[in-house]
Amino acid sequence: MGTVTSATEQPETPAAGRTAPIPRLIATDLDGTLLRDDKTVSERTVAALAAAEAAGIEVFFVTGRPARWMDVASAHVHGHGLAICANGAAVVDLRGGGRFVEVRPLERADALAVVELVRAAVPGTSFAVECTTGFHYEPEYPPYQLDPHATVGPAEEFLAGAPVAGEDGESRGPILKLLAHHPELAPDAFLALARTAAGEHGSITRSSPTALLEVSGLGVSKASTLAGYCAEHGIAPEEVVAFGDMPNDLEMLGWAGTSYAMANAHPEVLAATTHRTAANNEDGVAAVIERIVRVACP
Repeated sequence: MGTVTSATEQPETPAAGRTAPIPRLIATDLDGTLLRDDKTVSERTVAALAAAEAAGIEVFFVTGRPARWMDVASAHVHGHGLAICANGAAVVDLRGGGRFVEVRPLERADALAVVELVRAAVPGTSFAVECTTGFHYEPEYPPYQLDPHATVGPAEEFLAGAPVAGEDGESRGPILKLLAHHPELAPDAFLALARTAAGEHGSITRSSPTALLEVSGLGVSKASTLAGYCAEHGIAPEEVVAFGDMPNDLEMLGWAGTSYAMANAHPEVLAATTHRTAANNEDGVAAVIERIVRVACP
């Protein structure tokens, strides 16, 4: 691993005749990264995001959140107005009221296999299903921020249903991700067990401090969806700066040419990145963006 640097340090001075590279795109996670712990965006961060866009640098929110939880950031989008949600399973137009621009679903057969295999390997696991059209959860699944319009019942029954609206109005659109919760296991231990039991049926990761796993389709991640967008727009990985704090950010941080771990990041994220910035409650993302903008607009 290279030399670890901090956002509070002075930027390196480029060699004579060379200029510091200016990124074309900034990709940032939300919870634990851009957002403070109270789920707000600080005034300093709002100003930094606007300054980046004014300097011609795209800002992309890349989050595990579903589209229905993007109100916290939708007021701060600029330029393209797009966000990558559900760990890469959806590209959403925040200016268009959360309209799905692209969906990379978890196939129902794979979701059902994950439920069956993880339930057998890790007794006590409960599940929830995030679809493009709504949310379904089992009675044992923790309440968290459940949609009052969500449906309740065994995951197997929901996943076995046809992906259309039934007579009762229940909608079964494409699956964005499957969630699995265990009330007792340590989060990383649960992740390891689930990957061993069912990793061939989906991309399994986590972003919560609790034992809550997120399962996407095989090959679906923040990194792969972001890479697809960048390829379509002629943006190379070397022109991307990424920020993150949890295991679901690892692929994105590894793909981007420059990556920053938050001071509050998971140990694996800290080990996988060569740059550090301040914690989310200390506007770590804003600190780096301000430095980038100063270079871009001296």
